[in-house]
Amino acid sequence: MVTIQNTPVRWQDGHFLPAGADRGGEGTMARSILMAHNTSDEPGHLALRFDAMASHDITYVGIIQTARASGMTEFPLPYVLTNCHNSLCAVGGTINEDDHVFGLSAAKKYGGEFVPAHQAVIHSYMRERYAAPGKMILGSDSHTRYGAYGCMGVGEGGPELARQLLRKTYDIAWPKIIAVYLTGTPRPGVGPQDVALALVGATFKSGAVKNAVLEFFGPGVANLSMDYRSGIDVMTTETTCLSSVWQTDEQTRTALALLGRVDGYREMAPAEGACYDGLVTVDLDKVEPMIALPFHPSNAYPIREFKANMADLLHQVDNDAAEQLGVKNAPSLLRKAIDGKFRVDQGVIAGCSGGTFQNLKRAAEILKDCSTGSDAFWLSCYPGSMPINLELTRNGAITQLMAAGASIRSCFCGPCFGAGDVPANGAFSIRHSTRNFPNREGSKPGNGQISYVALMDARSIAATARMGGVLTGADELPPEILPADRPDEHWVYDDHPYQSRVYFGVGRPQPEAELVFGPNIADWPEQIPLPDNLLLTVCSAIYDPVTTTDELIPSGETSSYRSNPLLLSEFALSRKDPQYVPRAKAVQTAERLRRADPADPEVKKALGHFDPVHTGLGSLIMALKPGDGSAREQAASCQRVLGGCANIAEEYATKRYRSNVVNWGMLPFVATDLKKLDLQPGDQVYLPGIRALLEGDGEAITAAILRRGGETPVTLSLPGLTREERDIILAGCLINYYAQ
Repeated sequence: MVTIQNTPVRWQDGHFLPAGADRGGEGTMARSILMAHNTSDEPGHLALRFDAMASHDITYVGIIQTARASGMTEFPLPYVLTNCHNSLCAVGGTINEDDHVFGLSAAKKYGGEFVPAHQAVIHSYMRERYAAPGKMILGSDSHTRYGAYGCMGVGEGGPELARQLLRKTYDIAWPKIIAVYLTGTPRPGVGPQDVALALVGATFKSGAVKNAVLEFFGPGVANLSMDYRSGIDVMTTETTCLSSVWQTDEQTRTALALLGRVDGYREMAPAEGACYDGLVTVDLDKVEPMIALPFHPSNAYPIREFKANMADLLHQVDNDAAEQLGVKNAPSLLRKAIDGKFRVDQGVIAGCSGGTFQNLKRAAEILKDCSTGSDAFWLSCYPGSMPINLELTRNGAITQLMAAGASIRSCFCGPCFGAGDVPANGAFSIRHSTRNFPNREGSKPGNGQISYVALMDARSIAATARMGGVLTGADELPPEILPADRPDEHWVYDDHPYQSRVYFGVGRPQPEAELVFGPNIADWPEQIPLPDNLLLTVCSAIYDPVTTTDELIPSGETSSYRSNPLLLSEFALSRKDPQYVPRAKAVQTAERLRRADPADPEVKKALGHFDPVHTGLGSLIMALKPGDGSAREQAASCQRVLGGCANIAEEYATKRYRSNVVNWGMLPFVATDLKKLDLQPGDQVYLPGIRALLEGDGEAITAAILRRGGETPVTLSLPGLTREERDIILAGCLINYYAQ
């Protein structure tokens, strides 16, 4: 189904041959796009400028506030502000709509594009309006992927978008470029999510494609529609790759023509002799309907295999729930396996991965003249954009879904991150969405709530709905009622909804316009430069194999507070380590007292024998592998707002999380054998001469772990810090750096 080769290869005469290393992706599509956007002459280093950017309403307020504080006067490139995450007031009051009003006022003042709530999911909109061969788009959302259109999308934390708004560059080392070679044709009932889950399951745990660019080509591409390609492509984020790009063809040209942008088409394919750092081969003929069990998209199995090993796999999910969520007595999922059948409580088809025209059309065809039943199971469908919704309505698919008992929702990302369709306690939801991380569905284990999400394709979700909630792979349906996915299946794009509602202000700033601030919108609190020395207190120590950004700062209702840094910080690690915030605040209080009066007795108590004038106090988080998942900068900024000065990890799960740590003025330490160090909350780490280290070019410091009256030396490393990254940390954060 999926095979991986971790050695360099060369594409020659229709075959892959062994190749030498360090060829820099010669002849690849990715290299040509990267070089066209690169402004650096430094070998092995890229300084990129993007063609367009996109943010949604969880992130754009903070980005604009950061850029504004750093001197921005207008948007220097097309910047699209969508409103697809905080479309529901989960916490009540005016908070969310206040953010939307701010966004519209910013689009007017600085010259941007504003997409009102319920009009489009961010990535559906960017596919329809901006993605084109050879382009690059930066988004403040981890699923910024437009590779199916020959366009490289990169999902990053907000500070990287602020840099583009300040006419700076996106600076990275030259990434690996991995060939993803597609052969064969998917069988009826096998959808894009099935292919994606097979790919994620094969690549994530090994880290085979981490921070690489995936380049899709091969004879199998011609057998996939544009919706199908996009459905696979958007899930490449879950492999932890940096970006993706696909070869283009007549299907691409036709899609762009229907979108009114055929002039943006150009043919793209690897050149003869193209060199790759590795190879992933996907045989589409062999992909089966898949299910990704809680609590990660890589926990993927064929549905057939899940059914054959149901007891063992569900027992493992029970164990994972107890270990990862701290819920020891949750109702076992084994109770849902009755007479060899697994009963599901909820189905959702939504967002940038599920809410495509083709996915919802297939679901409607499978459910035609059927009922989802009047028992516990229920189904929700969220078209990705109003043009998609309009076309599905015109061709009768929406009518079929509604008649079957499905509820049709607006264009909204909520189910993907716990702000809509939260399942009942103990319930099991199957979703064609992007993630099934712990708590991602919106439950609160700390309050005794736990529910579960498994990822599946829309076709198998519809098959399950047809069976009244009995888990069913689409390939289990009779062949005569199983519609096939045609590669030439396109839909008629009508942008009247956008023309009626979207504010198109790109290139037309109105400097005299006033920003509109709601009471929840606050400026970033002041951060101080890095002191000469640091005494850091461990305020949380996480020994899970991977820590997601959802655990560092929960999604769901907390998203409504994203425009208020101080208020949002109260939720940091709230579901993983509820004592983190009070611990960090205690250290922060002592540091504020030190800056006000170094001679205060309380400062002496906090610092012991260390110099109170030149030694700052701060907090740190230790996690083995933090930062998997979302691009949200708040996973780092909340730590900084609470006085955080460092992370210590064995490795960082993603480049974007490490970048967020640096951009918020924190030290991204790496150490080996962290389990042996056994850091625990309350332990302290002394960093002598840390400012001098960053002013120079040193990459390691001999620190001291202080606990139980003893002192243990430890080497902490800062590998790969650039000169600019050092200066950002020295300044205290990106805003300070630009202010200087």
